[in-house]
Amino acid sequence: MGHTLLAKLVHWTFIPLYVYGIFKQVGDISELEDSDLLLTETIFASVFLFIVLSRFFYMRKFGTMNASTVPVHRVHKIIARTVHILIYVSLILLPLSGLAIAFLYNQGYSDGFMQNTAIGIHEFSALLSYIVIAIHVSAAIYSRIKGEGVWSSMVPILNKETPSTSPIVVKINSIEESVYDKIENLFKSD
Repeated sequence: MGHTLLAKLVHWTFIPLYVYGIFKQVGDISELEDSDLLLTETIFASVFLFIVLSRFFYMRKFGTMNASTVPVHRVHKIIARTVHILIYVSLILLPLSGLAIAFLYNQGYSDGFMQNTAIGIHEFSALLSYIVIAIHVSAAIYSRIKGEGVWSSMVPILNKETPSTSPIVVKINSIEESVYDKIENLFKSD
């Protein structure tokens, strides 16, 4: 089962918004002295947060790896779900901490414990977003190579995939499944 057109649209239109947020970010907190910039940052963070939350609640109705055309190991689904959750956590914390920074700055707190905490959370969530999005993209490419069908459900190009018969890919997939089995056995109760 592939994703709906709305799910694809939300997925792909969100990317330029995220990239724009990264490239237009404030370099130094003193730049918020400009009230127009402060207002623009506040509006952007609010819109970004609204879109992320809307996307989260909309995408909850789709199971993780639901579009796979091959059986997906339970542990693989848990790992994929965890990465998705971490993406949402980072993308929700980014605008929330940005709004906290703007609010505190507007109240006269350009430094101090509260502002430094907000900045720390903002920097952490940005770093986390880079890491989990890189994992997500890498996993999507790997899924495409394996031919699981997940890529085709969301990506509009190179989407005529079938399960790979390449001996190398089959061997790597076998090792991957073995690792998942071992992880699952670790958590099974006796």
